[in-house]
Amino acid sequence: MTVRVNGDSSVVVVEDQKSLPFWKVLWRFTRPHTIIGSAMAIPALHLFAAPTFQAAFQPAVLRSIVFAMFPSLLMNLYITGLNQITDVDIDKVNKPQLPMASGDLSPTAANWIVSISLLVSLAWGMSHPVLGTQGLNVALWGSMLLGTLYSLPPFRLKRFPFLAAFCIVSVRGAVINAGFFAHAQAAAFGGSIATTTVWNCLCSDPRCLLSSLFFAVFGLVIALMKDVPDYTGDALFNIRSFTVRAGPKTIFHSMRRLLTTAFLAVGAIFARSAFQALSSNNNNPTLLMASRILVSASSIAAGISVHKRSNNVDPENSTQTYSYYMHLW
Repeated sequence: MTVRVNGDSSVVVVEDQKSLPFWKVLWRFTRPHTIIGSAMAIPALHLFAAPTFQAAFQPAVLRSIVFAMFPSLLMNLYITGLNQITDVDIDKVNKPQLPMASGDLSPTAANWIVSISLLVSLAWGMSHPVLGTQGLNVALWGSMLLGTLYSLPPFRLKRFPFLAAFCIVSVRGAVINAGFFAHAQAAAFGGSIATTTVWNCLCSDPRCLLSSLFFAVFGLVIALMKDVPDYTGDALFNIRSFTVRAGPKTIFHSMRRLLTTAFLAVGAIFARSAFQALSSNNNNPTLLMASRILVSASSIAAGISVHKRSNNVDPENSTQTYSYYMHLW
């Protein structure tokens, strides 16, 4: 194994993984926490977009989820892979365990992986006349465009904190949530082309707007919090992130307060709507109330967890802040 000492004097132990099979190296290259998050978002948004509880468990829903899942995970791989390709030198300081930074994956292999992932993802999204919806293609093409601008020279928007945050907030907020919500309504629940555009869903469906606003906040927290453990390498390579400009303590505490507040606010909204469910015209108001209470309780528990877990974290310790960042995912 190799022992590395970071700029903040923390010690990172990197196991020698050169003998690992390719699929294990590829799994690390995907940044599993992001690909798992994307895989969970698609079925969750289908459930959220369902007009009734019974409609959420029809065969058309599973077909829509599977069709959207494959190109979306490939696009996730393209974005995270491209970021690693363009950040090898920085990652040798901030994340030496990543496959390219550790030498487990060659630049040539990485370039082939991201290129194939991109091409197959975009082609798949347009391959079916019904399942290749406008919402799905907005999610794929929008993620590709912003992910490319974020990482690739000469744009490399990650150098500019406002633009970097905008890219992540846009993808995690409107592009993914509104895109897959619109896809679900069109491909799984039989919505017309005119009523299932991304713009129409955002403007006319409070559920789509609520999820997009919440995950825009979550995206902002992720965008800023991810740079806290990378403070040393970003400063060394003149990446003027908000953390480098304002300091890790300021960013860490402001973002954990923001996310805690967002979770508690969503919990309060669903708690209030749970009791309104009994007087609604829904066919099963008791089930509707129970589901809203469950969402409310889960959101409040998440907010408490975000706050409680942060109490023992030193914002200037990269190991502790990275562990906390992964906890948020």
